[in-house]
Amino acid sequence: MEALWKQASRLKEQVSRQGVFKPFGAAYGNSENAFTDESEVNLHQRLEKLYLSTRAAKHFQRDIVRGVEGYIVTGSKQVDIGNKLSDDSQKYGTGNTCTSGNTLSKAAMYYGKARSLMEKERGNMLRAFGTQVAEPLRAMVMGAPLEDARHLAQRYDRMRQEAEAQAVEVSRRQNRVRESAPNGDVITKLEAAEYKLEELKSSMVGLGKEAVAAMAAVEAQQQRLTLQRLIAMLLISLALKVEAERAYHQRVLEILDHLEQEMVSERQKIEAPPTPSAENYMAQPPPSYDEVNGMFASSSVDDSVTSVDFFLGEALDSFKAESESELNLSAGDIVIVRKISTNGWAEGECKGKAGWFPHGYIERRERVLASKVPHIF
Repeated sequence: MEALWKQASRLKEQVSRQGVFKPFGAAYGNSENAFTDESEVNLHQRLEKLYLSTRAAKHFQRDIVRGVEGYIVTGSKQVDIGNKLSDDSQKYGTGNTCTSGNTLSKAAMYYGKARSLMEKERGNMLRAFGTQVAEPLRAMVMGAPLEDARHLAQRYDRMRQEAEAQAVEVSRRQNRVRESAPNGDVITKLEAAEYKLEELKSSMVGLGKEAVAAMAAVEAQQQRLTLQRLIAMLLISLALKVEAERAYHQRVLEILDHLEQEMVSERQKIEAPPTPSAENYMAQPPPSYDEVNGMFASSSVDDSVTSVDFFLGEALDSFKAESESELNLSAGDIVIVRKISTNGWAEGECKGKAGWFPHGYIERRERVLASKVPHIF
């Protein structure tokens, strides 16, 4: 019983290692009619290696396809979740109204749009994985060239087994001829068996060469295609995923910076006192001002004006100049404030022009958006 168990274990190991092929000469190594041609032995060994190599490559390609398909399925679910988050954010940004300002609505809108762009790029990457990686490898795994080459190898193996069986038959008839008296019928049957064996060996060699050529072509195609798809997968990841995420994070930084500025501006507007009206300043006109030389025309006026360190201010409301010495302002303009009068007027420069304007129309800013700086001068 133990001997049978050991024999079964050896057979199982042999089959798992060599697939459909039997070791050359394992069953008939002692027969003098067994295959002793060295070229046929080399042919058989090469075909066996090619069979094992193409089978391993097929399994590797199938694993890649399964991995990519799983990644696509998981990634598609993540894209759906990201798109849902994007839609909800944009819906909140367009539909929400808040009495204390719209800063959060703008932030939600910006985030929703940025998230939508990133998910679009991720979707493109997943589609590229499917069309440029999974589909070519799946076609190779299920393709006709591989199956045709494997069928040739299997036909060769069956013919080889048939030739080995015929070699045993020839050996048995040779023994009968040696052990018995010469008999014409026995000799005729021996010659017929030997002739059939030669035909089988000839056909087997031709079929083996054909199978080797087909399997070698398939092996080369497998290696080339698999390497190309792996490189394509890497390039797709770098070109789409990494670039998309880099652009996304860069956009997020820009949005956050812009959002911070708007939040600060909104808070300052909320906390600021009510915007003064132009009527409050009409009773006290601004000091006389010469735009050409920047000098005050009256010493009495000069006493009422205080020069200050230049600072930036943002116009809270529009102001329409009523004289040449006054400066037009629009809400949101950035002004360089240079002088302040005791009667409520300030002097400064905006958009390349200088003049007086009501001091209450502006609010001091420690920093402003870079996009507004060119409009100051």
